[in-house]
Amino acid sequence: MSVEKKLTLESDGIEVILRNGQSLRIRLVRPDDKKRMEELFNRLSPRSRYLRFQYSKDHMTEEDLRHFTESAPPRRYACVATTGEGEKERIVAVGSWDALPDGKGAEIAFTVEDNIQLRGIGTLLLEQLVKAATAYNITRFEARVLDENTRMLEVFDESGFRIEKQLSDGVYEIVIDLKDQEEYSKRQAYREHVARSAGVRKILCPKRVAVIGASRDPRSVGGALFRNMIDEGFNGVVFPVNPKTDSVAGVLSYPTVLDIPGDIDLAVVVVPASSVMETVDQCAQKGIGSLVIISSGFGEAGEVGKSLEKALMEKVLSYGMRVVGPNCLGIMNNDPEVKLNATFSPVTPPFGNLSIGTQSGALGLALLDNARSLNLGIANFVSFGNRIDISNDDLLEYWEDDKNTGVIVLYMESFGNPRKFGRSARRISYRKPIIAVKAGRSKAGAQAATSHTGALAVSDVAVDALFKQSGVIRVDTIQEMFYAAEFLAHQPLPKGPRVGIITNAGGPGVLAADACVGAGLKVEPLSEPTRKRLREFLPASASVENPIDMIATAPPENYRETLSILLDDPDIDSIIVIYIPPFVTRPEDVFKAVNEVISGYSVDKPVVTCFMMSETLLSDMRKDSGYSIRPFVFPEEAVRALSHAYNYALFRFGAEGRVVRFKDIDPEKARKVVGQWGLEGGWMPPEAALRLLSEYGIPSVETKTAYSADEAVEIARRIGFPVVMKIRSRTIIHKSDIGGVAFAKDEGEVKKAYSGFLERLGSLGRINEMEGVILQPLIQEARELIVGMSPDPVFGPLVMLGLGGIQVELLKDVAFSIHPLRNTDPGRMLSQLKTLPLLKEWRGRPASDIGALEETLLRFSCLIEDFPEIEQMEINPLLALNAGKGCLSVDARIYLSKKISDGAVSPRLYDFLKLPQ
Repeated sequence: MSVEKKLTLESDGIEVILRNGQSLRIRLVRPDDKKRMEELFNRLSPRSRYLRFQYSKDHMTEEDLRHFTESAPPRRYACVATTGEGEKERIVAVGSWDALPDGKGAEIAFTVEDNIQLRGIGTLLLEQLVKAATAYNITRFEARVLDENTRMLEVFDESGFRIEKQLSDGVYEIVIDLKDQEEYSKRQAYREHVARSAGVRKILCPKRVAVIGASRDPRSVGGALFRNMIDEGFNGVVFPVNPKTDSVAGVLSYPTVLDIPGDIDLAVVVVPASSVMETVDQCAQKGIGSLVIISSGFGEAGEVGKSLEKALMEKVLSYGMRVVGPNCLGIMNNDPEVKLNATFSPVTPPFGNLSIGTQSGALGLALLDNARSLNLGIANFVSFGNRIDISNDDLLEYWEDDKNTGVIVLYMESFGNPRKFGRSARRISYRKPIIAVKAGRSKAGAQAATSHTGALAVSDVAVDALFKQSGVIRVDTIQEMFYAAEFLAHQPLPKGPRVGIITNAGGPGVLAADACVGAGLKVEPLSEPTRKRLREFLPASASVENPIDMIATAPPENYRETLSILLDDPDIDSIIVIYIPPFVTRPEDVFKAVNEVISGYSVDKPVVTCFMMSETLLSDMRKDSGYSIRPFVFPEEAVRALSHAYNYALFRFGAEGRVVRFKDIDPEKARKVVGQWGLEGGWMPPEAALRLLSEYGIPSVETKTAYSADEAVEIARRIGFPVVMKIRSRTIIHKSDIGGVAFAKDEGEVKKAYSGFLERLGSLGRINEMEGVILQPLIQEARELIVGMSPDPVFGPLVMLGLGGIQVELLKDVAFSIHPLRNTDPGRMLSQLKTLPLLKEWRGRPASDIGALEETLLRFSCLIEDFPEIEQMEINPLLALNAGKGCLSVDARIYLSKKISDGAVSPRLYDFLKLPQ
């Protein structure tokens, strides 16, 4: 587990971000907080005491201190906001609730120190109280607030909850309904967006910067970084800090940051790891709230480094600082109004609309170098290294509203909070494309990434699912990343999958067409009006099909005319232009002709060019022409970039979707029904699993249990032949592997199957594992599918859909999504299945009920949400009947981590950060 996770879940509380971008720690109150609590009370103004206690309270009694430092949920829950660490830790705010006698409500109260009010602390405390209350099934808050306590009233009014207020004798009696959290969640996300954006803005847009560790040696990291600040024309003031010299690069140097006159917005720390802690203390003393720590020797450097990194993280959190790093390349803001280059990179790309976040500093150097060589403009660059604080989540929040950022590129080796990342990325992807290179696809790569960052390795299946649900464009290589970024930075998005291909050679056109079809694009025959226009000027030997092969001697004019015609064709969504240089045509002339056509058209249609020649010649030709879009060298690369753009367009212009709740689902009733089995955990009996599914609107085939051959015969008669017989067992998972499934078309075959089960299990020494047999009618007009859920330690439950039956593990035609599913996710999962055509009308076979299948997935997700005791779940097979006839569960396996209670419990709260004692 990464250092960040240890701090968040197991150590001293969580980091929260105030609306001004400052960080703060929130933790559970402790009995040893009595002195700190009394000190907080003594610092409160008389008015704040009056508003909190509603009378003139002048001291805290021992009983008061005992009560206010107690947290014993579900009876009482209390958390505190703190600054500083160790003996210097101060409590600056308190939030608490005390359960009411009915067990469904709780009375809440807050106290915030005077000098930090109006920064959103009360709202952040409320959010923590809500999370805890929901976990303990509290559905309402109550509060008594003086009518003159306008700040507290505003916290409640702006929370997003439904609120009832009654004023009596100058006191508002307030009731807050916690059951409907949809609007609250939206406002909470917006509040976090504002706060995190503010923190990043302070780092990327400073006015006064101190470089601590600036060196006179330009070859050193501190020397190169400081000179970059000077040479790139930073539009602020930069101060070198170095106790061993009077000046750096002709600029007056200071022994410590404390010696610099005036305030400092940002400190860039380039000192040995052993000196970083002291430097941070000095920055805090100076009042600096933002740091970029370049220094290495932390989490990436073994156990000693990990311990040092944890101490560093605790220290900066106690000071409320926002930090990039450690172990990073630095930051860059190319905005002409800022011109901040706080990196030690030897190159600076031009200004543009691409913003890059990278976890690897070394790779960051390569990214900047490549961007410069490609003349690809960069708005912001952030190398966040070991990300003890600022991470992808913060950068996304800032870049969402940044006017200079049009395309976002991320290189990731690990996740901080994947669910938070997914929410932010999904929202932002509807406005701006996000391209991600996620290292660690292979086992070896995952181990290397884990070793590199000290972070917890994650399942690549889960990463893929997260990216697809969030609209993130995942690429496998840095080259592919730049191709996609360049396309999205300069080209319009395709409005559909139909591609027109123009070429002067048949082979590359065929390669492009094959690549298009393989990537989900369409290369369809051209319309007769388009072919007629092409025949008017192309030679008779040319092909006016699609691809259009103009033959090797095609002059620039033919490229010009053909491209113009396809741009006018409403049946073409994108165009690929391929050129192989023959002796008779100069590539410069073709390049110019194509670019002139593109520049002169206002058609919102992407045109991808592919000039199959050396990169060096292409680069020179592009520079001479002044055209901004770089041609591809090979058609497969061009198609790959185009397919990324098309798939992104499908997401961006599609429905956003929402999490669905079904009115006919009654979780409390389902708990009482299943609770009748008295299960203590482990695998549920099949009939119990099917019954639970039915309570969630997922019906099953008629299922009966028999404990003898005669009883099986009697049940088979009632069901009607033919029947399916299966061994009933909670320990035998794959029944078909041991001959535990049989078909019977008469009474004799029922008896034979029953005795066969006993004989086979007896030969295997597993006779005691048989708990009777299950009988079901044979359903023939259906397709078999599998729906399952398995837990991921980082991402939470993964929902799987695929081809079912015994073939699932052989063919592995499955798709995954991260719970909870939105109503757009089932359709997306189905589209990923190679066997999807089997569910549609095919060779006289009617289509399956795809609508019912999608609804089944959504109901399955509701069950996952409401029963956190379920650790694994699988329906295999799930029968998709013909259109209009629904779906049926045939067999189900549900594994419980503990006993299911028969009353209401809280849903899964994956974002509820436990605040430790």
